[in-house]
Amino acid sequence: MSEKMNIKDLLQKLAVFKNNVSLLVAVILAAVGGLLFVPTYLMSRSVEAQVQQESINGAAKQIEILTQTVVPEKQYEKVVALQEAHAKDANDVELKARQTTQRELLSYDIFPAPDPNAGFSALIFQVFGQRYRKGIDESMTRLNAHDCPTNEEIKRGLDDLSSSPRSRGRYGMMDGYESMPMGGLYNGGMMPMGSMQGMVIDETCLDRAKSTLLYVNPTDIAGYDYWGTYTYGVKPEEAVKDCWYHQLGYWVIQDIFDTIGAMNSGHDNVLTAPIKRFMRVTFTMGINRPRAGGGGAFTGGSRRRRQTTTPGQAQEADKPAYVLKATDGLTESCTGRLSKPEGDLDVIHFNAAFVVSAKDVLLFMEKLCSGKDHQFRGYPDANEAPQTFEHNQISILESKIGSAGLTDITHRYYRYGSDNVVELDLICEYIFNRKGYQVIMPESVKKTLAGQDQQTTR
Repeated sequence: MSEKMNIKDLLQKLAVFKNNVSLLVAVILAAVGGLLFVPTYLMSRSVEAQVQQESINGAAKQIEILTQTVVPEKQYEKVVALQEAHAKDANDVELKARQTTQRELLSYDIFPAPDPNAGFSALIFQVFGQRYRKGIDESMTRLNAHDCPTNEEIKRGLDDLSSSPRSRGRYGMMDGYESMPMGGLYNGGMMPMGSMQGMVIDETCLDRAKSTLLYVNPTDIAGYDYWGTYTYGVKPEEAVKDCWYHQLGYWVIQDIFDTIGAMNSGHDNVLTAPIKRFMRVTFTMGINRPRAGGGGAFTGGSRRRRQTTTPGQAQEADKPAYVLKATDGLTESCTGRLSKPEGDLDVIHFNAAFVVSAKDVLLFMEKLCSGKDHQFRGYPDANEAPQTFEHNQISILESKIGSAGLTDITHRYYRYGSDNVVELDLICEYIFNRKGYQVIMPESVKKTLAGQDQQTTR
C-alpha cells in the first residue's frame, strides 16, 4: 500500500513539469550533463596520465639517452683516423707482399740488363755462375754438410787393410777384392756384412756420419754442375734470361737449406739430426745427372721424367720456368695459381727429395712452408741500408713418402742412425710478387709472361 502511495506521490510531483515545460527541459539537460561529466572527467584523467607518461616522461627519457650518446664535437676526427688505419693495414699488406720478393741478387750487374756504358763482357755471366756455386758451398759449410764416403775413400780403407801383414795372413783372399765391382763391395751380395772388408766399409761410413750434420752432394742440386762448366755462347739477352731463371732457383735452394738448418739446429751429427740427407732439388724432373763418385749412380727415383731431345740437340739447363698454363707444372696444382699477363703473382714449381726421420716428416713440411727472413739492400743497385724482410713463398702440392731401402745402391754408404727414416719426395709451388722485382725483370722475361715469347717447355 505504501509503495503505491510513493509512486502516486512521485507522479504528483512530476506533474509540476506538465505545466512548466521549460523547467522540465532544464532538469533533463542538467541530468544529461551530469551523466556526461563523470566519464569525461575520468577520460581526461586517463588521457592526462597517458600524455604524462608517453609525451613528457618518455620524451624526457629519450632526451636523457640522447645526451648520453651524443656524437662528440670531434667525432669526425676519430672516423678519419679509423679509415686511415684501415687504409694503412691494406697498404702494409701490399707492402709486405712486395717485400717477399725483394731479395738479394747474386749479381747486380746483370738485371734488368748489363750497363751498356760499362762495356759488355761475358765475364759477368761467369761471375754469376761462380757466385751461384759459392752460395751453395757456403750453405753446405754452414750446415756442416758433406756427402757419404766416395768409392775412392772406401778403396783406400780396404787398401790399408789388405796391406796389413796381419790381415793378409788371416784374410788371404783380400788380395782379390780389387777385381770386384765397387757396387758389390758392401750390401750388394758379394761381401758379407760380418766380413773384415764389410767392417772396414761400415767403420769408414760411420766415421763420416759422426763428423757431418747433413748428407749433401752439390751435384744433386740444380744448376751446380751447369755453372761449373758454363761457357758463354749465346746472345746477351739469352744469357741474361738464363741468369734470371737461375736466380729464382737459387732463392728456392737457399730456402731449403735454411729450413734444414732450422730443423737440425742443436744436433751434433747426422745420426741424431731429423733431416739426414738432402737428396736432390730439380726444376724440370727431366735431367739425369751422374753422381760425382759418391754412393753410385743417382737415379733420382720414380719422379724424374726423361726430357726428350732431338738428335744433336743439347738438353736445357735444370732451371725454373714460369707456370703459364696447367701443363707447365710438375704436377696438377691444387692452388690453381698460374703466371698470368695481368696477374700479380708469378709461379714456378720444383721437386725436392730428402731422407728424414719418420717422426719429423710433418714438422719438416710445416717448416718448409713457414716464414723466413732475408736481407734487402735495394733495386736495381744494392746501395741502400740493409733491411730485414720476411718471405713465405712455398706451398706443397704433392708429397710421397716411401721407405729408405738401406740396402739400395743409393743408400749403401750412408748411415742414418737408429731412427726410422723415410724418403720424402715433394713437388712444391713457389710464388713471387711481380711488383716486388718488376723493376729488375729483363725485357725478354716480361715478353714471356705476356705470352709474346715461347719459353722452354718441360
